Amino acid sequence: MFFKKIKNNLLLLLLTTTFIIPSSVLAYSDYVIAGGENIGIELNSNGVLIVGTYEVNGTNPAKKANLQNGDKIIKINNQEISNIEDMLDVIDNSSDKENIAITFLRGNKENVTNLNLIKTDNNIYKTGLYVKDSITGVGTLTYIDPNTKLFGALGHEIIEKTTGQKLEIKDGKIYSSTVTGITRSDNGNPGEKNAKYDSNEIFGSVKENTTSGIFGTYTDDIPNKKTYPVGTVKDIKMGEATILTVIEGSNVEEFSINILKVNSNQNSSKNILFEITDEKLLENAGGIVQGMSGSPIIQNGYIIGAVTHVVVDDPTKGYGILITKMLEEAEN
Repeated sequence: MFFKKIKNNLLLLLLTTTFIIPSSVLAYSDYVIAGGENIGIELNSNGVLIVGTYEVNGTNPAKKANLQNGDKIIKINNQEISNIEDMLDVIDNSSDKENIAITFLRGNKENVTNLNLIKTDNNIYKTGLYVKDSITGVGTLTYIDPNTKLFGALGHEIIEKTTGQKLEIKDGKIYSSTVTGITRSDNGNPGEKNAKYDSNEIFGSVKENTTSGIFGTYTDDIPNKKTYPVGTVKDIKMGEATILTVIEGSNVEEFSINILKVNSNQNSSKNILFEITDEKLLENAGGIVQGMSGSPIIQNGYIIGAVTHVVVDDPTKGYGILITKMLEEAEN
């Protein structure tokens, strides 16, 4: 979390500000509802992301226009677009379909180029671009703050697989999901949760996709569940703890783990190294599987973190992020 340094010549005001900053900036509650529920996730890109190119009649128009994977198209013919439908509408209404002006972002730099669409034998214009404007997936809800109605999930960013880039989002949602089966993890081959979704049963709106997780507002009724005090890194001990997650249907279960190592690096999402000790979880899943990201970590009655990564060569081990990092990010 970023803190603003307030400068003032009056010592009294400086002292007063020093006491005000922590309570106003760290606005999250001392107690939060621990999640563990499986959720479907849909994120909408802020622009149209190029994820591939192809040849049309032996020519690659995208390469000729110096467009590449990871570029984000934000304007067509100087008209702002936010999704594929916008992009197609502008192109369809263009008087010169063979010469389209493209404004795109590469990193943080805005660029402009001309894309020469190619007309096929059946009179269809082709861009030579594979594009994407949304991502869907499965994860685990970490917490709900009952006072602010903010939620956090995953504990790490969502990356677009083709480009390997963090998706810069316009908005998104989380919704109902149930686990239909588990593909077990083996050494060198992480497994995954198999799930079905109901995108009409929406739980919340996503506002941020960050390195500490996805965050937003919980719009459904706040569940009547136990709240846990928020544990800081000083509260974490080596030894026994548990994680909350779903391995069948929608039933959140508690599974035993053993915390092996803790670090307080604020630039990492691998703050807690742990191993799975629960026989049921080892038998059914082989350890950590994809889709468990965000599963809350509980120790001595505190919520202290969330699962983020599996150790690929030994999926009985995994990493977690500190819960305080997630809560602070949600307040940004």
